[in-house]
Amino acid sequence: MIWKRILFLSCFMAFVLLANLKKKIFLQDSDAANFFKKRGKRSTKSWDELNMENRQQLRADEHRREYYEEQRNEFENFVEEQNDEQEERSREQIEQWRQWHYDGLYPPYLYNRHHI
Repeated sequence: MIWKRILFLSCFMAFVLLANLKKKIFLQDSDAANFFKKRGKRSTKSWDELNMENRQQLRADEHRREYYEEQRNEFENFVEEQNDEQEERSREQIEQWRQWHYDGLYPPYLYNRHHI
């Protein structure tokens, strides 16, 4: 029988604690209704408004940073592909030039050519 009383008291205490926490966490109806209302131009902003603006600014900065990082990565990939293609073309041209001008000597340089 004692265990039932202990269980009942612990459940009741948990209920009371949760009710108190709910009052602290959530805004009252009147405060919630006035939260987004216009305030006077000269009045100071509330901490809630300042925190909200800071969070929005940080979120916008993060989106901007991600966008520019993505753009930079795409451009770097494009430039790298262009450089690779240019290197491949020049390598092919050099190889064709070497095959055309090969004189059978090793190394096939101009100073190895024998002129008669």
